[in-house]
Amino acid sequence: MPRQIFIGSMIHADENEEVIFKKNVTILVDDGKIIDVMENPDQQKIDNFHADEVNNLSSGQFIIPGFIDCHTHAVQFPNLGLGFDKTLLDWLETYTFPLERQYTDQEFAEKVFEIVVKETIFNGTTTACYFASLYTEASAILAQKCSDLGQRAFIGKINMNAPRHDGYYESTEKSIETTKAFIEAVEKIGNPLVQPIITPRFALSCDMELMKKLANIAKEKDLRIQSHVSENKDEVKAVKEKFGKAYTNVYDTVGLLTNKTILAHGIYLEDSELDILAKRGTAIIHCPCSNINLKSGLCDVRKIKDKNIVVGLGTDVSGGSNYSFLGEIRSALHVSISLHLTGDDVPRDYVPLDYKDFFIMATLGGAKALSIEDKVGNFMPGKEFDALIIDLNAEHSFLNNFREYTLEENLQRFIYSGNDHNIVSVYVKGRKVKMTDVAPATCEGLVEQEVIEEVSEALIMKGREREHAKEDNKEWNLFICFLLPLEMAHIGLRVKCSKQVATTIRGFIILIKLSIVLD
Repeated sequence: MPRQIFIGSMIHADENEEVIFKKNVTILVDDGKIIDVMENPDQQKIDNFHADEVNNLSSGQFIIPGFIDCHTHAVQFPNLGLGFDKTLLDWLETYTFPLERQYTDQEFAEKVFEIVVKETIFNGTTTACYFASLYTEASAILAQKCSDLGQRAFIGKINMNAPRHDGYYESTEKSIETTKAFIEAVEKIGNPLVQPIITPRFALSCDMELMKKLANIAKEKDLRIQSHVSENKDEVKAVKEKFGKAYTNVYDTVGLLTNKTILAHGIYLEDSELDILAKRGTAIIHCPCSNINLKSGLCDVRKIKDKNIVVGLGTDVSGGSNYSFLGEIRSALHVSISLHLTGDDVPRDYVPLDYKDFFIMATLGGAKALSIEDKVGNFMPGKEFDALIIDLNAEHSFLNNFREYTLEENLQRFIYSGNDHNIVSVYVKGRKVKMTDVAPATCEGLVEQEVIEEVSEALIMKGREREHAKEDNKEWNLFICFLLPLEMAHIGLRVKCSKQVATTIRGFIILIKLSIVLD
């Protein structure tokens, strides 16, 4: 991996969770790890670094840590935007479980997960914590896709052993067997960025025996755990009727609550439950868009944080109707403001959380929730370089620069009014995984960088020859005007274009090759 230098404006949260704005810094990255962050760069140190790649951010650009989506369901992406006529339990039966049963079809899983990982990366998600499938093979496919495409990810093979009329469950024995097989499959991928996470779906889909055995696996393997908690009033009531105790107490009894456990939602947690979570070091993942869409409720994040519980954010597709992390931050802002305006259960002097609070949750807060704050979440030296380059001058952005804005104003503008086009580059451990503002999943014709690179060296040699001979022809002018800028712009994995244009480019490359051979 190349040695990299990034020069420009930087925004991140420090270890005290204070948002820091730096107008001009130099970040040194070696083998994906941050070596130094300098405000007044030592030129000798930069020279001695011998960088392979220097990235100078332009006016209107700044760099922030990658977004960390702590809770989403990869299998549910085909249902995006559907089913909001129901509340949680009916929604699961009517829309979700019928879709999830389709993942016995591995070809379908391949198609869906390819798009899921590409699209979440495209929207700035450098780390994703996925609920995958009940089925081991499909879950392993998702893990492989994350590895291939460069996303940092935790993948959970779902566990459900509560009998159902449609057969969408496993016996306790099979659930444990397939979970162990899935863990082994992920380990064989051999990518430290992609890890398994123990995933009992929620208390209503599991019995105490299964949850205890899953907790034991997590302890033996030192794995993280994810599930849902207290999302919907009917769900909370059903858990109490089934187990005779509060939701959190169920998980605590079986050993699922650890300092490596994350629980999504947590809207209706009682004070005694919050005390237990704080004591165990368990994090809550706030999923505001899903909570609103399924009419589950408004989560008082400030109350949870006041109990010294770490809170991250999750898009929770397809309860959530958008995998854009910017969209989730805005939903979180709206919920906090709504509680301030109308909440009956909040103090009169309730102060809503602001955009800085949720920026922290989207980055360092998410890292803390997933217990990876030693690796990512901000730009402290020694951490891995997971980052987004934001450009407020990008085409197709909602933003226009009518005047000079401060860096703090630009972060606020990006959070409230930015879109995916403003995220022009995405890095995971120093690897550039998004290199253009064109979504690869929507391409009709694809011109891959390796095709361009295949003839790049020969083209450059050809150019030198023609420059020396002062030759001029249409093919070469086309190269100079079109292909060379394409190459020099480091377009990356893929370029969006029509099939006709793709064919034209390939044809031109063939002509160049023939020209080189004939000469």
